[in-house]
Amino acid sequence: MPGSLATGQPVLRDAQRSEGSGSHSRRGFLALALPLLALPACGARRQALSAAPRPSPVAPRLGMNLSGPADWNTELPFVDVFRFSRAWISQRDGSAWGQGPGLDLDERGWVRRLEPGCFAETPLCTIEGGRYPAGDYTVLYRGTGRLEAWGAATVKASSPGRLILSVDPSRGGFFLRLRETDPADPVRDIRCIMPGFEGTYREQPFHPAFLKRWSGIACLRFMDWMMTNGSRQSTWAERPRPDDATWTAKGVPIEVMVDLCNRLGADAWFCMPHLGDDDYVRQCARAVRRLLRPHLRVWVEYSNEVWNGIFEQSRWAGQEGVRLGLADKPWEAAWRYTALRSVRIFRIWEEEFGGREHLVRVLPSQAANPYIAEQVLGFRDAYRSADALAIAPYVSLNVAPDGQPGVAEVAGWSVDQVMDHMERVALPEAAGWITGNKKVADRFGLRLVAYEGGQHMVGVGGGENNETLTKLLHAANAHPRMGDLYRRHLSDWVRAGGGLFCHFSSVGAWTKWGSWGLLQHYDDPPESSPKFVATMEWARSLSQRVGGAANG
Repeated sequence: MPGSLATGQPVLRDAQRSEGSGSHSRRGFLALALPLLALPACGARRQALSAAPRPSPVAPRLGMNLSGPADWNTELPFVDVFRFSRAWISQRDGSAWGQGPGLDLDERGWVRRLEPGCFAETPLCTIEGGRYPAGDYTVLYRGTGRLEAWGAATVKASSPGRLILSVDPSRGGFFLRLRETDPADPVRDIRCIMPGFEGTYREQPFHPAFLKRWSGIACLRFMDWMMTNGSRQSTWAERPRPDDATWTAKGVPIEVMVDLCNRLGADAWFCMPHLGDDDYVRQCARAVRRLLRPHLRVWVEYSNEVWNGIFEQSRWAGQEGVRLGLADKPWEAAWRYTALRSVRIFRIWEEEFGGREHLVRVLPSQAANPYIAEQVLGFRDAYRSADALAIAPYVSLNVAPDGQPGVAEVAGWSVDQVMDHMERVALPEAAGWITGNKKVADRFGLRLVAYEGGQHMVGVGGGENNETLTKLLHAANAHPRMGDLYRRHLSDWVRAGGGLFCHFSSVGAWTKWGSWGLLQHYDDPPESSPKFVATMEWARSLSQRVGGAANG
């Protein structure tokens, strides 16, 4: 995510949804301030790097960041909606919501036993407005016990190991409730299959609309599918598994991500967890090499935005960097630790892949501050072990109460005034970030890619709570001029020599925390979103121009 050149603050992009007392709320995070430095690189370093070979020209292509696993995910990538169910909630009859005792779960997250008078339940498809398919859902499970449904679902038929639920999305989301389970044969391996897919879900786990939408995409970045931000995974044993009760606890398994790339013919971009040890990295590389089609590339990155103090991984890397004596200031220590750990991760992948031919080794930086790129790339010559410098050149309007412009001013604008600002101020600003980082990438002999990008219009620092502002920014995102803005932004990217451009993000509902999705729902008509139309037209034009040339 980019930062403000005026303040040096990384700005808001990520949001989480917190749940309490059965109601839904969302919590955003405002980035911590970091100094925006403008120190010159060492003259000797500049002279040495000027002789570094420039990368051969590589065509720009479109990549995509997929929206993360959650029971409110509006992309609905899987026909088995239980994959994105929430972790079991413990309940006690007669007590307040979520006040049941600690659940006895097995290593995959299935309930082994229930205390008397207690039950466990999980919500599914908690999508505002009921934007998910209606009809008869098939629930399959192994074990001995009793499942119930409530909310938008009623049990239409029941037999051991199988329920038919009649689901009416106009009533909201629905719940599966585990009322009884036999400790000797617990209920497990639950599946909840959308109407029409019971006979094919094993061989065709992805929703056909999801596959059709992203057919031809050059690369899928799995940062959110891997739940990278704040990940607690350190060993391979802690990784997500295909037989986990839900994929919203640890993320989507590597086997599933590779399967998706194989089906789409798309490169895979993996973000290694910041706590992951060497064996985790090695086992991941082995699994990918074994499963991924050999003609596809693997993009490898250490965590996500380790330079950005908003994230736990940045604070941890800063502490580690200070402990190792890399720098005294935690933000500088985090930059240098990023370089150090990235190089080690790259070498492990190279060892497992027998070389670099199928790998793209990514070093990341903040778009608004090319100095950070210089520090990451140059530390102990990390650039020599990398292929790409990755930035997030968002076109930004981040509106804080005391900002310039501030909430009071922007909330009074028309949509045309918002778009005027985006075209006259934000777009040139983003273009400057791109060219500034391209100069750094060229000097170090790396290609420039975008790990994220797109519009970045959102209230921050309390501005997100202004409903008038939120409605205005949503209207601007849906306006035809937004499509024109995307065309100009992507043209600026190509003109500067940028390679792969991974949009953030694929499909997601627009809220006060941002309008990140190119589409809002899985069934949105493409023509309803000018930015979706513009982005996909750009991708198609590039594909036709290069005739299937290698990804950037």
